[in-house]
Amino acid sequence: MNARFVPPMNHRLLSLSLCAALALAPAARAEKADRNKPMNIEADALRHDELQQTTVFTGHVVMTKGSIVLRGARLEVHQDPDGYQSGIVTAEAGKRAFFRQKRDTAPGAPDEFVEGEAERIEYDGRADVVRLIRRGELRRYRGATLSDELTGARIVYSNVTDVFTVEGGAPTANTSAGGRVRAVIAPRETAPSAATPAPAPAPALRPSSELGGGKQ
Repeated sequence: MNARFVPPMNHRLLSLSLCAALALAPAARAEKADRNKPMNIEADALRHDELQQTTVFTGHVVMTKGSIVLRGARLEVHQDPDGYQSGIVTAEAGKRAFFRQKRDTAPGAPDEFVEGEAERIEYDGRADVVRLIRRGELRRYRGATLSDELTGARIVYSNVTDVFTVEGGAPTANTSAGGRVRAVIAPRETAPSAATPAPAPAPALRPSSELGGGKQ
């Protein structure tokens, strides 16, 4: 089952709760083309409420929007009076839902992806924002290499401003971090310095007739 969504047209800024999250490669932006792509959804079953403008998909749900991918056990999609549509993905008990998006990079640079997991993932079409709620984990890859990793009770990722915010929460049996925010941030890549020119090779030695006995 496929559903076409209206692309978002505006956004709101989010308050920053973790300054370190700003170090996540500001040179790479979320894939700009995703905003104008239709949203497609596949699931085992759906239930649509025309009056409430709400559709619920259940069973191995996969939602794609350009490079954005959302996966979970249940997806509830709601459309507001202005036509903006938002989705809430929840996972099976004891598991986590999944989010992934490609980021724009400079020509010639390796592909970059952001992906995350949480018990509940919310996609806000009006603000173009993704929220990872409960046991949230967000990772950034450069090619196949893991670059940065964030964990917390609530993680917010703005596709428009490319800002990440992370909040801790009360410790639970499933929170190995003890309710605190954890971040592993790789050093930022710098432009390679100009290569130092190699020294000129020493001239080859030539035999001299003035050594070892010449004419007296």
